[in-house]
Amino acid sequence: MATLMKDVVLKESHAKELLLQKHVDYIASYGVKDEYEYCMTEYLRMSGIYWGLTAIELMGNLDRMNKQEILDFIKMCQDESGGLSASIGHDPHMLYTLSGVQGRLDAINVEKAVEFVLSCMNFDGGFGSRPGSESHAGLIYCCVGVLSITGYLHKLDADLLGWWLCERQLPSGGLNGRPEKLPDVCYSWWVLASLCMLGRLHWIKRDALISFVLACQDTETGGFSDRPGDLPDPFHTLFGLAALSLLGFSSVKPVNPTYCMPQYVIERLELKPQKLSV
Repeated sequence: MATLMKDVVLKESHAKELLLQKHVDYIASYGVKDEYEYCMTEYLRMSGIYWGLTAIELMGNLDRMNKQEILDFIKMCQDESGGLSASIGHDPHMLYTLSGVQGRLDAINVEKAVEFVLSCMNFDGGFGSRPGSESHAGLIYCCVGVLSITGYLHKLDADLLGWWLCERQLPSGGLNGRPEKLPDVCYSWWVLASLCMLGRLHWIKRDALISFVLACQDTETGGFSDRPGDLPDPFHTLFGLAALSLLGFSSVKPVNPTYCMPQYVIERLELKPQKLSV
C-alpha cells in the first residue's frame, strides 16, 4: 500500500515578500527579561545571542543591539576553566564556547579530526553523528563545514552527496533533514550551505524554496518559524534569512556558507574556507 509523502501545503494567504523591517524589530525586541519564555530558555542564551546578532547584522541593523550589554554578559559567562556557559551561573559547555568564540585550528590534531569525520560517511554520501549513524542534513553541514575549513573537501563524493541533499526538497519547495520528515526552515540553511560548499547550489529548485521560506514568516510579529503558521523564534529567523542570502536576496547581506557569518567578517578575519566547483 502506497504511503503519502509528509509535507505541508502553502496557502495563497502566506507571505510572498520579505518583511525585513518586521524581522529587525522582532530580533531587536526579543527577550523581555520578565517573560516566562525568556526564563525558560536560559539554557540557550549564548546561542540565542549568536542567532540574534548574526540575523540582525545580515539585515544591516546591528546598531539596534546594545553592544556593551552583550559583551558584559559574555564575559560573565566565562568560567575559570576558560569555557563559556549558556548563561550566568551555568556550567561551561563546548556548544556555548563555540557560540562565543571561533577559531584555533592550531590547537587540535586536524588530520585526526578529519579522519573521524570521514569515518562517519555513509553509503549514500551523507554523514551521521558517529560511524554507522543515519545520514542527517544538519550533521552533514557540520561535517562538510569541517572539511571545508581544513581543506579536505576533495575527500567527498560531491555528486553523490549533492544528490542526497537535493532529494530533501519536497513538493512544497521546503527541505527536510532526512527522508519521510516534514520540511523545516532551518534545513533551508543546512542543505543549501552544504550544497554551496560542494558547488551544487544550483541543483535546488530556487523559486520553490523561496516561496516556502517566505511563507514561514510571521506577518504580525516578524520572525520566521519552522513551518508556515507556527510560532517564530530567533533560531529559525537566522537560518531563514541566511538561506535567502544564499539564494541571492539583495536586501540580506552575503553570508558565508561555512561559518554562517556575514561574508565581510570572514574576509576581514582572512579566513579562507574551501569550496568545490562543479
